[in-house]
Amino acid sequence: MDQRIINLFDEYTHKPLTREEFMKRLAKLTGSLTAALTVLPLLEVNYAQAATVAEDDKDLTIAEVTWPGDGATMKGYLARPKKSGKLGAVMVIHENRGLNPHIKDVTRRMAKAGYLALAPDALAPFGGTPENEDEARALFSKIEAPKNLNNFVKGVEYLRTRPDSNGKTGCVGFCWGGAMANQLAVNAPQLKAAVAYYGRQPEAADVPKIKAAVQLHYGEMDERVNAGIPAYQEALKAAGIKHEIYVYKGAQHAFNNDTAPTRYNPEAAKLAWERTLRLFKETLS
Repeated sequence: MDQRIINLFDEYTHKPLTREEFMKRLAKLTGSLTAALTVLPLLEVNYAQAATVAEDDKDLTIAEVTWPGDGATMKGYLARPKKSGKLGAVMVIHENRGLNPHIKDVTRRMAKAGYLALAPDALAPFGGTPENEDEARALFSKIEAPKNLNNFVKGVEYLRTRPDSNGKTGCVGFCWGGAMANQLAVNAPQLKAAVAYYGRQPEAADVPKIKAAVQLHYGEMDERVNAGIPAYQEALKAAGIKHEIYVYKGAQHAFNNDTAPTRYNPEAAKLAWERTLRLFKETLS
């Protein structure tokens, strides 16, 4: 697919671009509104493909949980193996679409790998993630950054101190959640590992605060996010922080999202996931 079309969709999903304006520009790139409507399903996510691990998987326990946030009650989706004992804990952080079926499935995948996994809903203070993605994105513009960060820091503490947690906690985030994973690395000092998939980087001045091992995954074609790699890498090196940076050749932004057919890259996603689980095994066991 024309890279200009993928870049336009990235702009639509990350900037205040109305659907009307997006479709107008997509029609111009594809040649007609009919062609644009043909391309659109290849760009948008298809949650019918979201369940790689069934909600009723016999090996997992699923629950909706809450914890006190910053002026609001936070809600999250928790998945854990049915086996007894204390487990390493992982926070799974969603994209700017909110807590959707895909992220719930990623949370179940993490639980299948042997971890206590929690996916917070950043939109819980607004009643939770709506099914309509445009409505969800609109709610993100109402989020107060300091309160939102506090909500996730409090979520890390809630997860770390649960009776079924071994006290060792990591996080993995995607896109908006990748940026949050980087922020948690800076602001949650008890975090053991932070994994960010194509997420915006923290300010270089804040990097020395990081105590966690950091693992970063980027798609080669993701120019918008990748522009921040050099400064982050330099700051991590200067601060002596354990880190790994991977850039996957030919991969787009959101290459791990298997419900996004045009951008999903199965080879890059598989390798990145293996590396993610390896870091968690090293730090959370």
